[in-house]
This record gives sequence, structure tokens and C-alpha cells, in this order.
Amino acid sequence: MKAMRIKRFLCGALAFGMLLAAAGCAQRPQEPPHGAGGPSQEEEPGGTECGLEIAVGGLVFPATLADTAAAQAFAQKLPLTLSMRELNGNEKYCYLEEALPAASVQPERIRCGDLMLFGSSCVVLFYEDFSTSYAYTPLGAVSDPVGLAEALGAGGVTVTFRIRTA
Repeated sequence: MKAMRIKRFLCGALAFGMLLAAAGCAQRPQEPPHGAGGPSQEEEPGGTECGLEIAVGGLVFPATLADTAAAQAFAQKLPLTLSMRELNGNEKYCYLEEALPAASVQPERIRCGDLMLFGSSCVVLFYEDFSTSYAYTPLGAVSDPVGLAEALGAGGVTVTFRIRTA
């Protein structure tokens, strides 16, 4: 019984810590930097900025979390490895088992590296820029998406999302 209480306390403390990390992350600027830096090799340490890491095929793409309830709920599930499917030659998607708090907006334009929630349970990682009439809840965005499309490839792919620490 006592071990169960300790386990609950530790799980609660871990979830609270992740929520604090997600809440303290900077919002994505309107025009994200699209420099030539590209991804880092997975064995290299992450950046000093609080946020998200998206790992694909041995490469790590630093990303920022959006300032939304859905992004905070997503961060609480991390680390998370998803088998993502291809759709429309511009995105990878995967349905989560549990819904996130959706607050959809119509962005009009999707940018390479945008991480969005479609509906309340479909995580979408975009790897092309394009106009859209669909509505999404922002989860985050890759800081420098150079090489993201190549890393994601043409078919299904395994993608790992995790909190980036300083």
C-alpha cells in the first residue's frame, strides 16, 4: 500500500515537472528561422533552449512547444515514439490513443516543421510549406527544418518526441 502511494507521488511529481518545463518554453516566432544549421546528430547534446526534440532516423530536430493546452498535454506524454504514416506528400500523421484538449484555428498557411493536432487525437508533422483551409491546434514547430523532409522520407516512419533540457 505504501509503495503504491510512493509510486503515485513520483508519477505526479514527474508530470508536474514536465508541465512546468512545457509552460516555461518560449513561443514560436511568426517567421521561424530557416537557416542552414539543420539537425544535429543524435549523439550530440541538445540546445540550451527549453523545448522539444524530434528524433527521426538518427537525426534530432530541435523544436519549440506552442503555448496551448494541447501542447502542454502532449508534453506530459513525452517521451513518445510514434509510427507515423504518410499523407499527401507533405505530412506524417499518427492517431493517439487518448484525446488532447483541442482548440483549433485555421492557420491558412502551413510551414515545414509545423507540429499540429488535427481533431483531438491526430498528431501531424508537416514537412512542406503549403496553403490550407483545414483547422488545427498548434503543438509546436521545428526551429530549423533543414533536412526534415529528407529524414522523414516517402513512406511511414518512426518519430520520437521528447522534452529537450538545457
